Amino acid sequence: MKVNIISPEKLVYEGEVTLLQLPGIDGLFQILNNHAAIISVLAKGKIRLVTKDEELFIPINSGVIECSNNIIQILIQ
Repeated sequence: MKVNIISPEKLVYEGEVTLLQLPGIDGLFQILNNHAAIISVLAKGKIRLVTKDEELFIPINSGVIECSNNIIQILIQ
């Protein structure tokens, strides 16, 4: 899946991931390859990105995610 994470200041992350774990309003949720289309609000926490080579964590205060056709856009603060 292609992921773009954007803050008001900069492009925080751009790349391919195999798993994405996000802090939703009602708790953590995951997105895997070929996930159904979704738009959701994100809560304070950490975004976990798993690639074929590494695992990254990005702290956020809030955000919005849009996922469609294995392309994921995340706007964060």
